[in-house]
Amino acid sequence: MKLLSPRLHGYADYAFVVLLAFAPLALRFGPVPTAVSSVAALTHLVLTLLSDQPLGAARKIRFPVHGALESSLGVGLVASPWLFGFSAEGPARIFSVITGLALLLVVLATRYTAGILSRPEPYDRYDR
Repeated sequence: MKLLSPRLHGYADYAFVVLLAFAPLALRFGPVPTAVSSVAALTHLVLTLLSDQPLGAARKIRFPVHGALESSLGVGLVASPWLFGFSAEGPARIFSVITGLALLLVVLATRYTAGILSRPEPYDRYDR
């Protein structure tokens, strides 16, 4: 049973963006994990704004595709300490792994087919 509606998922998305953007500064990570987290925050923000969900702005990316892309971001966060060489930095490694796993849990708990908002196709001026 999926627990999160698209709206609740949207709130979680924006919370993750804030967490990814500001936690490395508050926890004083080194430059590499800070950059990884900042890029992940920006990527997640753009993905959320472009997604077809209640809190999305442009609604260009279908919500199930959003989930697949978010899964990739979660896996990337889990792997990033070893991919980018900051696995020896305990707090940064733990933060990256935990946020990646939390993101994957949100993906697993979301109803991606509930209330898909897809707008009707726009009028095509060439279709006359």
